[in-house]
Amino acid sequence: VCRMRIIGLDYGTKTVGVAVSDALGLTAQGVETITRKEENKLRQTLARIEAIIEEYEVTKIVVGLPKNMNNTLGAEACKDFADKLERRTGIPVVMWDERLSTVSAEHVLIESGVRRENRKAVIDKIAACVILQSYLDYIANNNEGEQ
Repeated sequence: VCRMRIIGLDYGTKTVGVAVSDALGLTAQGVETITRKEENKLRQTLARIEAIIEEYEVTKIVVGLPKNMNNTLGAEACKDFADKLERRTGIPVVMWDERLSTVSAEHVLIESGVRRENRKAVIDKIAACVILQSYLDYIANNNEGEQ
């Protein structure tokens, strides 16, 4: 079974955490955190994501959606970002509930003994891993080979 890679994105106002699945679609690995100087300047961010998509031959994009945290603005920004990404790349985008991804990422880093001042640098990348991994687990557990 040769499945294609999936990219997971943790979209934030100033950063985007990036994770990519292995070729079998079983595990998520953190790739990088893309930082932008201005909130609305997405061109370079989108270009960088596009480059990663090409590099890893990604066939699906998963964007974390901040649901039920009374943050409709965040959800709107995420959907807008996902739309831009889909239009630009032509690759299907799945919005995935990321409610607890940053919390989970923080726990992972604390348990790993990463010092607080160093956590900020990697938290978005780890959150992207959590988002992507929960999606991959969902696919695996629901036997949906092509989802």
